[in-house]
Amino acid sequence: MELSHLILNNESEVRKNFNRLSNDKKVYVETYGCQMNFSDTEIVLSVLSKNGYNETSDIEESDVILLNTCSIRENAENRIYSRLGDLIKYKKRNPDLVIGILGCMAERLRKDLLQKKKIVDIIVGPDEYRKVPELIENSVEKGEKGIAVKLSRTETYDDITPLRREGITAWLSIMRGCDKFCSFCVVPFTRGRERSRSFINITEESKRLYDEGVRDIWLLGQNVNSYKYEEYDFADLLKNVAAAVPGMRVRYITSHPYDLSDKLLETMAEYDNICKYIHLPIQSGSDRILKLMNRLYSVKEYMRVMLKAREMMPGIGLSTDIISCFPGETDDEHKMTLDVIREIEYDSAFTFVYSPRENTKAFEMTDTLDEETKKQRLDEIITLQREISFKINSALTGSVMPVLVETLSKKSEDNFMGRTDCNKSVIIPRNFSSVDMSGNLINTGFIKAGELINVEITGANSATLFGNPVRKNETLSKS
Repeated sequence: MELSHLILNNESEVRKNFNRLSNDKKVYVETYGCQMNFSDTEIVLSVLSKNGYNETSDIEESDVILLNTCSIRENAENRIYSRLGDLIKYKKRNPDLVIGILGCMAERLRKDLLQKKKIVDIIVGPDEYRKVPELIENSVEKGEKGIAVKLSRTETYDDITPLRREGITAWLSIMRGCDKFCSFCVVPFTRGRERSRSFINITEESKRLYDEGVRDIWLLGQNVNSYKYEEYDFADLLKNVAAAVPGMRVRYITSHPYDLSDKLLETMAEYDNICKYIHLPIQSGSDRILKLMNRLYSVKEYMRVMLKAREMMPGIGLSTDIISCFPGETDDEHKMTLDVIREIEYDSAFTFVYSPRENTKAFEMTDTLDEETKKQRLDEIITLQREISFKINSALTGSVMPVLVETLSKKSEDNFMGRTDCNKSVIIPRNFSSVDMSGNLINTGFIKAGELINVEITGANSATLFGNPVRKNETLSKS
């Protein structure tokens, strides 16, 4: 296997040719936003593959250009508008080229996109990807603009096998939509209501992925731990998958604090191959702001879950999302958020200034903060979190940690990137000569993607660990 084919979800690298040799049409796809969008792109490629298309990484040779979009923040939408401007030159060179907008932005801004961006030929929402080939054909044969954005109340793609890029890690979508209706969020409007995939189908897909060489799966959903299929909840699903593929690392994202149960924590603690990592958005350290956000929990309730996770699983990796400067946030409430960060000491955090979204309740709230204040508050959050991340990572120097080797490093082909159980990225040299814990010389030469190896941590920054292999670790096992 060529090392260049070990890169996962990297648009600029060589890709595996998923599709059929008989396919004679080429589609170029750019994916923006969350992990669910990358998972959806794999579904779109599967549908198109059966209709005569191969994926290409060369935009110049494409018959179809698709942008799979995100609407979670205004900046995400602005990027797409800017990108559409860039694509005009390709349309001028090839008038038969079909340009399509997929995903959340397609559902939310369909009228605006058709009326103002004349180069857009098709617009397809997250639940209508089966119609993409037909809409492309109508555009080519009849010159028709196509739009399909109806949301579904049932699982839409359970019978479609996604066409995944070759690699060690895979996203496995288990449910779609969200019923929480946070006051700042467009997901219930762009992705629809919650619906879950078949319990059996998810387990069987996990087994198939393992047989295909995947060694790390992420169970994926907008609110993954609200999964419910017949009598099974998310803890039941997680346990079943972990038991079915004991040699597979199992992770999940994204959680809502309201639905993260003690049963789920107990399941995580029980199985060695369920990674000890939780991404749990707090959003704000103020109960008043959380109520305005319609988050359905208090800071005290959130803290109980996080502290219990640490108690049950020492060394667990914890990360979060934080929205700074929500309408009406006072300076004292901003400081409450800083206090939560200090108390929990997250390994990492995704932090953003509040972005108003039309049709949400928060859009009608008065925003009185000036841009300088917003920048200052966000900078304080980022600086504090970076200091904490560096402290946590630096403390690991000298320790030996199991690391699953995933891909080539983005910065140098002389290194691999691997990941710890608690979700820390580790940079490892490809070529090494080392000794095991008994002092014996081992494995002089290349390490390989997919290997689980013990690594001595030799350095760290706030985002990444650096280390050298010590010895191989044979398998992951059920506790």
